[in-house]
Amino acid sequence: MRIVFTEHAKERIKKRGISEDEVTNTIKHPEKVEKKHGKYYARKNIGRGKIEVVYEKENYIKVVTVYWIK
Repeated sequence: MRIVFTEHAKERIKKRGISEDEVTNTIKHPEKVEKKHGKYYARKNIGRGKIEVVYEKENYIKVVTVYWIK
């Protein structure tokens, strides 16, 4: 499935030092996924810490934002 990054997500990825590959890997191979209010929240430990990727899924995946979690 195609993955598209919003401008907001691209800004957050750059600001937080997370790569698009790490985000894509989290979506494809999450440790945990929750669905709330029509959005998916995928979590994964990427070695340097845990990230959460927020995305919407229809005909493609649209990454809304990504951030570090504790």
